Amino acid sequence: MPRPGSRVEDHGELVLFLQAGDGYPYYARPRFPGGRPTVADVVKMRARQRELGVPEALEWVHETTPDLYDAAVAAGLEVLRAPLLVLDPEKLPEPHPHVRVLDTRPAEVSVVAQLAFSSPGTSTGEVGVAERDAALAEAVPLSTRHRHAVADLPGEGVLAVGTAQRAGDVVEIAGIGTLPAARRRGLGGAVTAELARDALERGAKLVFLSAGSPEIARVYERVGFRHVGTACIASPVVG
Repeated sequence: MPRPGSRVEDHGELVLFLQAGDGYPYYARPRFPGGRPTVADVVKMRARQRELGVPEALEWVHETTPDLYDAAVAAGLEVLRAPLLVLDPEKLPEPHPHVRVLDTRPAEVSVVAQLAFSSPGTSTGEVGVAERDAALAEAVPLSTRHRHAVADLPGEGVLAVGTAQRAGDVVEIAGIGTLPAARRRGLGGAVTAELARDALERGAKLVFLSAGSPEIARVYERVGFRHVGTACIASPVVG
């Protein structure tokens, strides 16, 4: 997914993506198809990422490179095993009346996502409209090459957001987040479904996403996605 907007470095059995310009700092991944990355490969990649001042991050699909999990852990990384899901188009629900897709990125997208991911999971919380509006007062809109969707409810404003990233006829949905105080209302699922519908209408043949936990995956399964594998996301151990 990041290849069109990045510079690529090959390091043995690992490949590093480096963001070209502003935006999300990308990660390293195993060469595919390729061999079996070793602990030494991961250690060298971490050193290169530190040298460049980019996050020490590594991502892959467990089913394609199963040995990398143990190598990453042995090299000092902790690994999130995230359910990987793909869309069954015929199972998409009807559109939500207050969800819309944008080809711009309003400040609400970044702010709501940041507040949502600061309180991960699906449980309700106290952070809501007041915290969003306070953060918006200092927010700066960012340029984007992606599509975004928002759940914008009358009298409440933007409560949930998400992003779709495209490479050819494949679309990844990411950054789905709902203000904690607005959870358990189906808004995250509605945003996901609308991004998926928009992707299909624009010619996508495959729509996929990864979920932070099996509990979160169930939100996406209710709007037409099915579990097909495991996305591994490795980062340095904290503490």
